[in-house]
Amino acid sequence: MRTLRPHFWIPVQVVLLGCILLACAANAQEEPAPERVDRIAVLFRIGMQSLAAAEQADSDEARDELYDRAIAAFRLILVNRPELVRVRLELARTFFLKRQDGLARWHFELVLAGGVPPPVTANIHRFLNVMRARKRLTGYFGAAIAPDSNLNAASETEIIYLDLGSGRLPFTRQGDFGARSGLGVSVWGGGEYQQPLSQRLRLRVGADVAQREYSGSDFDQFFLAAHAGPRWLASPITELSLLATAQRQWLGGTPYVDETGVRLELDRRLTARLWARGTAAYRERDHQQRDFLDGPQASFNLSFAWTPAPVLRVHMTVGYERDHAASVHWRNLARWVRVGTSLALPLGFTLGTSAQMRRVRYDGSGQVHLTLDGDQRFDRIRTFTVSVLNRAFTLYGFSPQLALINEARLTNAQAQDYERNRAELRFVRQF
Repeated sequence: MRTLRPHFWIPVQVVLLGCILLACAANAQEEPAPERVDRIAVLFRIGMQSLAAAEQADSDEARDELYDRAIAAFRLILVNRPELVRVRLELARTFFLKRQDGLARWHFELVLAGGVPPPVTANIHRFLNVMRARKRLTGYFGAAIAPDSNLNAASETEIIYLDLGSGRLPFTRQGDFGARSGLGVSVWGGGEYQQPLSQRLRLRVGADVAQREYSGSDFDQFFLAAHAGPRWLASPITELSLLATAQRQWLGGTPYVDETGVRLELDRRLTARLWARGTAAYRERDHQQRDFLDGPQASFNLSFAWTPAPVLRVHMTVGYERDHAASVHWRNLARWVRVGTSLALPLGFTLGTSAQMRRVRYDGSGQVHLTLDGDQRFDRIRTFTVSVLNRAFTLYGFSPQLALINEARLTNAQAQDYERNRAELRFVRQF
């Protein structure tokens, strides 16, 4: 059994090192060679001329072709010079004109982090407000190849100890209890439609789906969720949504748990570079075969996204969750914190890092969880992720991203600790 030790310092050190490298890369930009300056000027001229020609195009098809030409030119510049705010502004404007609002919003927000003049800031806010008002149908899709060293999150502990009246006795675990590895394929997607009800009120209706499959079916996972409810545009920088939610999860091809509930979402821009989002949710859980886990669950989390520079984004989330299971032994209180960074580098690479620590304390007797001396069970789950994205290569708008994930649970419950390493080769929509 693993002892409770503070292993969180490992990902923290890596994240801090990443932040130092990010700052160095963001502040020590390479002086471009004359030939590179000439190439940037040529590409920028192509992009601007394509935009101007699009305004005179006599058909939607011709206009979209010119927009795509402008996007390609601006993207080629940003692959090696992601810090060029003017180029990113024109790219955002092109996406806006093409009504690809998700991409336009992303780049407009990065431009705001560049310290642009007040008139430019005011224009960007007008673009953002127009996109908020006209938002209708949105969607997303992704896929990944996902090897996993411990599909079943199993402990490698071979001997457990039981406190009996005659003393503490060791017992050797029997059977196939170790970790099982495998290579999986994961796909996910979803969409949402917003119907205007008034100038500031929208009706949101959406669904999400995700599937992960491995050799055999024991560890296959399938997830289906839906939500619906009003969205209120309270002000140009604040919006509020109240959603009814429902979802089902399958494990190994068999229904595992159903959830129904309600979720409150609050989004607010605090400054030009700082976003905040709060979420509160309440769910009723119905397990198909594990009735002792049935019961309500409440959760709260607060997230911040800070963009100190057009090439750098920092995000942080703190959360709280209370699970009131039917069995008192499985009721628990969880708290977590997650910190991450994302940096756009030259040569088309984007580096991402994140670290999360989750603490869970159970209410019930330690005898059920096989803790020593009858102590209450206490878990620490740490997760560290590093990812590399190549923006220079795109296929139908998708770029490859490699993510490496290390996860470990440290606990005083015997035979419940584990460590797993995962990798995901994802295909992510860029530009």
